[in-house]
Amino acid sequence: MSRAFTREEDSENATAGIGERPVSPLRNLVTENGLAMIDAELAGLREDLTKAETDADRERIALVSRDLRYWTARRESAELSVPEPGSDLVRFGMGVTLESDDGRKVHWKIVGEDEADPAKGSISHVSPMALALYGKKVGDVASVNGKEWEIVKLSDG
Repeated sequence: MSRAFTREEDSENATAGIGERPVSPLRNLVTENGLAMIDAELAGLREDLTKAETDADRERIALVSRDLRYWTARRESAELSVPEPGSDLVRFGMGVTLESDDGRKVHWKIVGEDEADPAKGSISHVSPMALALYGKKVGDVASVNGKEWEIVKLSDG
């Protein structure tokens, strides 16, 4: 067997193991920033696919195609949701400042699953914290994982 045949076979085996990215079955609520992020991902992936096709990089084509399927599905199911300005109840897209019983404060923005980044202060609308906060107002307490958090401030984002 020639080395060229072996390499091609190895390349085919590498792409055969690429599984699909799981798409959440939950409502795909997105903020305006989240929708823009999805659109940017799609545009970047389309450029990557063109380059991978030009280079005849089958593994890269398979990876980019998989990601394009994921982001296309997310774009198709996206539901833009903008919080009502001045709302006094916690809703999707709002910023919530919380204080724990030991005085520690945190601020979270409730966003879509794909745009959530807790390290940067945003949490998914389906996270336990967001679910505990929905419908509450300043002064109310939310309990998550045995810890209580008082809502001290709401903002539009």
